Amino acid sequence: MRALKRYDRRGFTLVELMIVVAIIGVLAALAIFGVRRYLASAKTSEAKNSVGAITRGAAAAFERETAASEILAGGNNSGTASHSLCTSATPVPAGGPPMGVKYQPNTAEGSDFEQGTSTGSWKCLRFSMTQPIYYQYHYYQGTRVPGVTQGPDPGATGFEAGAVGNLDADAVNSYFTRGGTVDAATGQLALATQVNIENEYE
Repeated sequence: MRALKRYDRRGFTLVELMIVVAIIGVLAALAIFGVRRYLASAKTSEAKNSVGAITRGAAAAFERETAASEILAGGNNSGTASHSLCTSATPVPAGGPPMGVKYQPNTAEGSDFEQGTSTGSWKCLRFSMTQPIYYQYHYYQGTRVPGVTQGPDPGATGFEAGAVGNLDADAVNSYFTRGGTVDAATGQLALATQVNIENEYE
């Protein structure tokens, strides 16, 4: 009878408690990793969506017919309409990507995304952002986004749109790019099939 009572009052051993603590620690570590990954994915979706929008803007600008304004004398023909890519845009924000913080674009005329003409820069692309951003945005005609080493090279007849970021404020940047090239034979614009990504969660 005494043996049964002693058994009823027996607590957990130190080994059992240590096993429970270890299991809780592993589960907590997995949860923290999952939450961090989820937050980073939410931030990178900004870059992917914006690069896609810049690319669509560049393609739409190329499809628009451009014709010079002319005064024609009787019996003469105008020049032919042409298709051309927007000229390069100034990176926004200037000076590099935000280092683990957000940047509020300046919406004043001639600033950030509010600069350019109907044939060049952000106004030609009809692309603008008014909400705070984690990335620096680029658009280059005839060359690549600086620092990009992977993905298809659009060459001198193409363009490349990109987002450069540094979410953890270290020495390594992340790059999201997509471009297109004008086929010299057909005059058609061929776009990259998807966004090229380097160091996604940096």
